[in-house]
Amino acid sequence: MDSGRKTPDHRVKARERLPRHERRGEPRLPAVLATLAAILLYLALPEKLLFVPRFILPALEVLLLIPLIAVNPRRMTRQNRFSRIVSLTLVALIGISNLVSLGLLVHALVTDNAKEGGPLLLAALQVWATGIIVFGLAFWELDRGGPVVRTQAERSELPLADFRFSQDENDDAIEEVADGSSRASDWVPTLMDYLYVSVTNSTAFSPTDTMPLSTRAKALMAVESIAALITSLLVIAHAVGVLDK
Repeated sequence: MDSGRKTPDHRVKARERLPRHERRGEPRLPAVLATLAAILLYLALPEKLLFVPRFILPALEVLLLIPLIAVNPRRMTRQNRFSRIVSLTLVALIGISNLVSLGLLVHALVTDNAKEGGPLLLAALQVWATGIIVFGLAFWELDRGGPVVRTQAERSELPLADFRFSQDENDDAIEEVADGSSRASDWVPTLMDYLYVSVTNSTAFSPTDTMPLSTRAKALMAVESIAALITSLLVIAHAVGVLDK
């Protein structure tokens, strides 16, 4: 085998297309769309699952989103203490409101007053989908200092990782796998990676290919798994009850 063979161009480009290269930062748009999706799902919930007037929380969340877009309108390359606090507050607000809605949904589904099975089953799907979005955003905001730090800081300066992705340990695999590893290509996870972790955690109720490392990551994944399991069990039980009538 010719050890001096030139590396194919497409493999060379793979090492130069990741968000840390040239410190370009992640695009702002995916996070904005995810946040707006969570807000719209909340707005569509039945009245009995809302603990404040319908437009109060969405309006507050939009107000928190506006300065974040102003700081990084296109790509996420800048961060200060104010923007960090606002971004974490926004995710926490969406997450807490969704957990409260889940509690109200549980109450509605287990009481004798819950006659409208269809709307409540649809609401359960909305709460479940919102949970996927908000926990994905939470993982994205917390891991290795957040989206700005992950792309702008030197790797030696990154905070300890909250999650271990498969790319973080693929450097000793075969070439076509190793070339995309964190060590070889300076890869770091983006929002889509964290949303995938959130989806698998909400469906399998456990981590799949991505392992939580920190206490806070394990706590968040535990809360998400329990919330998703409760939603699934209640929906199945309620659906069976409706079909038996």
